[in-house]
Amino acid sequence: MIDKVFESAAAALTDVTDGATVMIGGFGTAGLPHELTAALIEQGARELTVVNNNAGNGDTGLAALIAAGRVRKIICSFPRQSDSHHFDRAFRAGTIELELVPQGNLAERIRAAGAGIGGFFTPTGYGTELARGKEVRELDGRMQVFETPLHADFALIRAERGDRWGNLSYRMTARNFGPVMAMAAQVTVASVHEVVELGALDPEAVVTPGIFVQRIVKVERLSRSVP
Repeated sequence: MIDKVFESAAAALTDVTDGATVMIGGFGTAGLPHELTAALIEQGARELTVVNNNAGNGDTGLAALIAAGRVRKIICSFPRQSDSHHFDRAFRAGTIELELVPQGNLAERIRAAGAGIGGFFTPTGYGTELARGKEVRELDGRMQVFETPLHADFALIRAERGDRWGNLSYRMTARNFGPVMAMAAQVTVASVHEVVELGALDPEAVVTPGIFVQRIVKVERLSRSVP
C-alpha cells in the first residue's frame, strides 16, 4: 500500500545531508512551510544551498535557518526587505553567498528542471551584471541570455490538502512556487493542513500530482488570516 504520510516533520527530514540544495516554497510568508523549516533547523544539516523567492522575513522560517548559520548560499529574487535583518547581517559578514535571479527567471529555471529542459534563452538580465559569464545570443532581433535549470535535493513546500499518495491542492497565494519546486527536487516534502481519503480530492483541483511528492506531513493551521 502506498502511504507517503510521515508522523512528523522531523521524521520526514532525517536524511537531509550537509551541503544539500533545498528549495523552500513561499512568497514572503505566504505558503512558507514554517514547520518544515523549523524541523530542518532541529535536524542540523549545514552548508545548505537554499532556493527561495526571498531571503527570509522576521525571525522565523527561512530567516531562522539563516540566523542559525545553516545556509551557505541562497538563490533568490528579493534578498532585502524591511525585515530581512538576518540575511543582511550574514551577507555583510561574508558568511552567506547570494545568487540574485530575476523572479521570472527563477520560476522558469525551476520549472525547466522539472520538465527536463536543458536551459532557455531570455532577454531578462541582458546587459547587466546578472548576465556576466553567461552565453548571449541574438534571437528574433533581441539579445538574450542563456539560463540553466535549477535542480534540488529536497523541496519543502506547503499545501492545503493532500492524500496518502501525495496528491496536493493549495489555498490561494500559498500555491506560488510549490508546484514547480515539487517537480524540480529529488525528494519533495509537503506539509498539509488536512490529509484526506483517496478520491476525496477532485481531480480537477489537484495541482501537484503525487508522482512529484515523496513525503506528506500533517500540520495544524497557525492562523486563518495567513494564506
